[in-house]
Amino acid sequence: MAGGARDEGGEDGKRTTEEAATATDKVPPLVMFRYADRGDVALMAVGTVAAVANGMSEPLMTLVFAAVIECFGAGDDSTVLHRISKVVMYYIYLGIGTAVASFLQVSCWTVAGERQSTRLRSLYLEAVLRQDIAFFDVEMTTAEAASRMSADTVLIQDALGEKVGKYIQLVTTFVGGFIIGFVRGWMLALVVLACIPPSILSFATVSRLRAQISSKRQESYGDAGNIVEQTIGAIRTVVSFNGEKKAIAMYNNHIKRAYKATLMEGIITGLGVGCVFFVVFCSYSLAFWYGARLIISKGYTGGQVINIVFAILTGSVAIGNASPSISAIAEGQSAAQRLFEVINRKPNIDTKTSGIVLEDIKGDVELKDVFFRYPARPEQLILDGLCLQVPSGTTVAIVGESGSGKSTVISLVERFYDPQTGEVLVDGVNIKSLQLHWLRGKISLVSQEPLLFMTSIKDNITYGKEDATLEEIKRAADLANAANFIEKLPNAYETMVGQRGAQLSGGQKQRIAIARAILKNPKILLLDEATSALDVESERVVQEALNRIMVGRTTLIVAHRLSTISSADCIAVVHQGKVVEQGVHDELIKDPDGAYSQLIRLQKAHTKDMHEAPNIEVSGSIYKSRSLSMEQSIARYSPRNKGQHSFTKSMGLSGSDELSRQVITDEQEDKESGDSKAPKKAPIQRLFKLNKPEAPVLILAVIAAFVHGLMFPSFSIMMSGGIRTFYYPPHQLRKDSRFWALVCLLFAVIALISIQLEFFLFGMAGGKLIQRVRSLTFQSIVHQEVSWFDEPSNSSGALGARLYIDALNIRRLVGDNLAILVQCIVTLIAGFSIAFASDWKLTLIVICVIPVVGSQNYIQVKFLKGFSEDAKVMYEDASQVVTEAIGNIRTVASFCAEKRVITSYTQKCKASMKQGIRSGTVGGLGFSFSNLMMYLAYALCFYVGALLVHEGKSTFKDVFRVYFALIFTAFGVSQTSGMATDSTKAQESTVSILAIIDRKPKINSTSDEGIMLEKVDGNIDFRHVNFKYPSRPDVQVLNDFTLGIPARKVLSI
Repeated sequence: MAGGARDEGGEDGKRTTEEAATATDKVPPLVMFRYADRGDVALMAVGTVAAVANGMSEPLMTLVFAAVIECFGAGDDSTVLHRISKVVMYYIYLGIGTAVASFLQVSCWTVAGERQSTRLRSLYLEAVLRQDIAFFDVEMTTAEAASRMSADTVLIQDALGEKVGKYIQLVTTFVGGFIIGFVRGWMLALVVLACIPPSILSFATVSRLRAQISSKRQESYGDAGNIVEQTIGAIRTVVSFNGEKKAIAMYNNHIKRAYKATLMEGIITGLGVGCVFFVVFCSYSLAFWYGARLIISKGYTGGQVINIVFAILTGSVAIGNASPSISAIAEGQSAAQRLFEVINRKPNIDTKTSGIVLEDIKGDVELKDVFFRYPARPEQLILDGLCLQVPSGTTVAIVGESGSGKSTVISLVERFYDPQTGEVLVDGVNIKSLQLHWLRGKISLVSQEPLLFMTSIKDNITYGKEDATLEEIKRAADLANAANFIEKLPNAYETMVGQRGAQLSGGQKQRIAIARAILKNPKILLLDEATSALDVESERVVQEALNRIMVGRTTLIVAHRLSTISSADCIAVVHQGKVVEQGVHDELIKDPDGAYSQLIRLQKAHTKDMHEAPNIEVSGSIYKSRSLSMEQSIARYSPRNKGQHSFTKSMGLSGSDELSRQVITDEQEDKESGDSKAPKKAPIQRLFKLNKPEAPVLILAVIAAFVHGLMFPSFSIMMSGGIRTFYYPPHQLRKDSRFWALVCLLFAVIALISIQLEFFLFGMAGGKLIQRVRSLTFQSIVHQEVSWFDEPSNSSGALGARLYIDALNIRRLVGDNLAILVQCIVTLIAGFSIAFASDWKLTLIVICVIPVVGSQNYIQVKFLKGFSEDAKVMYEDASQVVTEAIGNIRTVASFCAEKRVITSYTQKCKASMKQGIRSGTVGGLGFSFSNLMMYLAYALCFYVGALLVHEGKSTFKDVFRVYFALIFTAFGVSQTSGMATDSTKAQESTVSILAIIDRKPKINSTSDEGIMLEKVDGNIDFRHVNFKYPSRPDVQVLNDFTLGIPARKVLSI
């Protein structure tokens, strides 16, 4: 469009100062739930109650644990079994209650999160489609709007779902732990409480900094997403100009900035979590020292002190474990800020506003003294007092040099923009007063480059009238000269057209666009250089179709080829934003000095130059066909000959109708053209190979995680020894309590250093991996043969979603989850070693629950894997709808198709949501079962331990050492269970990404193989060429095609 906004694919635009200023803002936590309905509120209420109950289970367990200690510490081994038999029942009750609560917590919050995020996606898409075109010119590119849908909504979904339930659970544990601590002994609790403010301060600081860094990282990924959408959307152009390297360089630049943000995030998170654990262990140190003094001087019991210490311990650790939830919520708040800005934005030209609806529209159009500047270029005046009248039922053509404002007139009539001053009138009414959807429903636009949606021909045509019958569709196609070629296709009207209609020729796309316009039955028809991009034959066919539909309609034509508008009722010549001349062709041509006459002379001169170019010299040696003699070939090649159809047939070429058989069929749609089958299992070793340059970093990170994992089993030795100390005589208690206090301080220092290093180093290695994976994947994508992009699964929307989401999942596998995995393995090994060394009989009896938990985890992972595969495909389909709709925003707006697009997207999202709900339910069952087994294991441990102590086969200290060792072993199993969903997603993503990276293109532009000519003369020869498109092998496109084009000659096909 001359002087118009950027193309529908979008170009990078500058953000406004205001937007940049708010980029690091985030909405308040409760505001994220503003779009919850009653069902969501009910689910969240049940989930919250369950999370509170689940969170209180651990503080309550400290009361039971204190009672157990008193039973064992009473000193009478003969009655210990009787006393313990009553106490362990409380463990069973807690286990059952916790199992129910944890299931409701996970399932309710997961379902609520899925429902709200699905609704939010639809609202965001609705808001984007509602925006005026100026929004995409100035504030956000179409590619950026689409990439935000992929990136930001994923973050919000994480922040609205199970992470909130986990956060409530942990906060409840924190509060409950301190309440019990104060009730049981306020003096000791008050001393320990003094250590909490530093933890809160560190969390507040980390949360704020993470939100800022997350916003910068998402901004970088959004910019990278723009490059992906633009490159894949115009892959033929990129390949034809060897632009792959430039696109890769631009993409790598953006993901490099994202890596720096990821690295900084690792540093800040590690410092925050490390400080929390440092404070926690320091509080234990203080508690052991001061608790011993209170036992001696204030009459506290050992069980009471342990109850207070464990309650505070439980609460403090809960805050430390809340870091991932806090991070997810903070990132979700930042993402919500960006999305809500769009959702809340009211456009200047709003399709939802009320307005006048005329009972009967005649179709008179008038532009009265219009002045206009594009919002993106306010310094440049496009229309300067333009006046133009188009009476009802007449055809008015607008001509003029490039940049004169011709296409701008079309945009103003469609009300893509409003003029700064002046009026655009329809039937004498200012279109600002008319209801916008109604107005656009009376107008049809056929542009120079028609944009089709990646669906069937039938569905594309029905954008003109959604409830059209098949007969109406066929009638419109017939009027558009499209019925003939459509009905010869393998699947006729159900044939898929590919992304942006890539499976069709220019003329075929244009005729489908015309059929779409005809089906709308408009009163006003706008033709914006509708034939200028077509070859002569296609232009003739399309022009015939246009001439048919212009009859009886108000038609406004913007034309480049003046020969196509000579029969117009009025021709208006626009120069520098003004109509300088108007009239019919015969009148205007009489004035040799007139603007119209000058345009005609210029165009004729240009045409003459084209015709005077050296004609091709045809000889039998370079231009021949098996079925034709040289003379017949030359005769049919002559432009004077009208037998083009027989020419194309005899040359082995498909005619205009035969060529249309190139379109992909439904059955072929699911076939990969030459792709190898993707491996079913993710080769995780490949990821480590990709991370090989960071091997030293990973080794150090594993060592840090090893130390981190070793801390808690080692802490069990300290805890069992410390507890036994509380039952020693005062002089020994005073001495040993100092020792254990110093040990706790040592643990605090180790925790601060190891956790900081762990987060930083894994962040560095994981960040580099995700940068390398994204770069290699995008590099592989842009070097694939063009036919690969014809598959629906390889559309720009689907590939963009894979690049963002799959790479992010892989990062979790090698980064965060690898750290947890190392910790779990170390904890398991160390915990079992300590337990067996303390009392192997008791340990063997208690660990019988481990296979049960392991089997449950295996089954859970299998279920989640199936759900993840289905949800991934559905989400990619939904992403394609968004990318296509936003990329074709003018087409969607012109045909009032917003509701249809939103409905299609919502349906696809609901299918994905159902899979997410099933996944959450299975995850909730797994979490519930793990908690139940944990409490049963505790009950079993103490009952069997009491039995062994009663029989003289074990001691107080050994029983508790086994108990603490198995607590941390269970913690390791629990952490592994929590990784199930992320691990499943990561493995599926690994398969998906590696399949792209490993795929070898059939036409490899990066290969060094092949001859390089020292001198290129320019001779081109086709010798007996047979060709079928890879995606449609049943359609013969070229059949024994032979053609020669000598150097420096011009040939028209």
